[in-house]
Amino acid sequence: MARDNSPFSNYAYAILTANALRTPDKVALTYCGERSFTYDQLNRKVNRVAHALLAAGVAPGTRVASLMNETLHVAQVYLAQMKIGSVVAALNPYWPADTLRQVVEHSECTAFVYDATVAGLVDEIRPHLPNVKLWLRVGGAAPDAVDLDALAEGASEAEPPLGGHGDDLLALFYTSGTTGLPKAVMHTHLSSLATAQIWLDVDRDADSVMGTGAIIWGIGFPALVGPAFYAGMTLVLEQDWGPANFLKVVPREKVTHVSLIPSFFSALLGGDDHADADLSSLRAIVLGGEPLLPALRERIMKRLPGAAIYSYYGQTEAPYTCFGRQDDGSQDISSVGRARMSCAVRVTDPNGERVVGEVGEINLTGPNVMAGYDRLPDKTADVLRDGWYVGGDLGRMDENGFLYVLGRREDAILKGGQWSQPVQIEEAAIEVEGVAEAGAVGVPAHPEGQDAVEQRILLAVVPRSGATLDAEAVRAALARGLPAHQVPDAVVVADELPHTQDASGGPGKLLRRGIRDAYADQV
Repeated sequence: MARDNSPFSNYAYAILTANALRTPDKVALTYCGERSFTYDQLNRKVNRVAHALLAAGVAPGTRVASLMNETLHVAQVYLAQMKIGSVVAALNPYWPADTLRQVVEHSECTAFVYDATVAGLVDEIRPHLPNVKLWLRVGGAAPDAVDLDALAEGASEAEPPLGGHGDDLLALFYTSGTTGLPKAVMHTHLSSLATAQIWLDVDRDADSVMGTGAIIWGIGFPALVGPAFYAGMTLVLEQDWGPANFLKVVPREKVTHVSLIPSFFSALLGGDDHADADLSSLRAIVLGGEPLLPALRERIMKRLPGAAIYSYYGQTEAPYTCFGRQDDGSQDISSVGRARMSCAVRVTDPNGERVVGEVGEINLTGPNVMAGYDRLPDKTADVLRDGWYVGGDLGRMDENGFLYVLGRREDAILKGGQWSQPVQIEEAAIEVEGVAEAGAVGVPAHPEGQDAVEQRILLAVVPRSGATLDAEAVRAALARGLPAHQVPDAVVVADELPHTQDASGGPGKLLRRGIRDAYADQV
């Protein structure tokens, strides 16, 4: 089969250069309300950085460890790397130094680009990375690194030679993981372009404005920046995308589209600071990454009646595979939707056979699926089965193809001989008066005995702003409405629940294991 070397099979060319050709004078990106770039200006800037990288010795296929905090640096440098075909290893500046060192070693990076905000961290790990031969810095010169800004200043604005296409490796996006070293998920130019098509499923127009913050690691860049540019939208790029700044930026920039996790709105609507903010520009809210509880959905709809609410389901290994609408009656609100165009989803029994109306493992496939885990063939084989990604989530599919996600196998709680998913308990808890957020986990009922599998339920709740919660009153309220095997054995009232650190200023995904670690002794 002939290789596709069309420029439009290069990820960065397809999402950025194509718009510079089509709408050169349209604003592509604003940064923190201070800087603005048209598509033509941004493309020229990226081209200069690409030529600077080539001049410094970064070649197609070079694995470049990329550690940057400033989102504008991330956008420009990632796109430049992607044009020339080097492989972006998208590192998390919130990892401990030793984790960073191990990840860079395992990913076999020979070049390292960083910005001034992480210079101290780089100084700590640099002596332990002898295989990294090229060090590049943005945001200020350093005596022991190539000054990428200075090199780009005088570089050509012409399109650089495109060094990656189609099935070539584009980037390594790391899973957050619960144990061990973060796994490097390999995505290609083709799989990332498939992810970028998400906004084709969402109502939008020529004036749509996408707002976002943290794009510095994980799947954030191809899940947020890529889709905005691919659709020709204006991207409002911020450093802080927590609730407080969100309330300032949305009215200032007239943001119309956002993609967030439900926990963000638990935090935003848990207090009263939002009451006077003009959020009327919002037209589309895309939610995923964790369950959207009906009670929270109702709060969002009440506060933002002019916004359509969409749900999605996918993982770093297969982003945005399923999609649905949550506010217009087109589907059961407990469903995350159906497979997007060109993607497919199924649920299988323990024998790998497709089932409908029964609980089983969720299987995803489509052009958005990863190529595999870098240098982990056994783990790749565990989850990629005959073209399907099987990542350990349980779910059910109805006869019309709507998917209902029940949760992770390892999160399931066994009490009284019956299995439950935490979300079933959390959904009931968030409807209790005064509860802003809830997290349920199972802890061993008899850690030392033969019935170690049997569990008790621990529920942690956070009160809404100005509310006071009594743990026993919350438990009693739940006991009146839940079946016995789902009633918490202990309730803890906490100031906040543990979330992943995503650098946005807002809460990341709920860390149920953190609840277990902090409060298990109270059951």
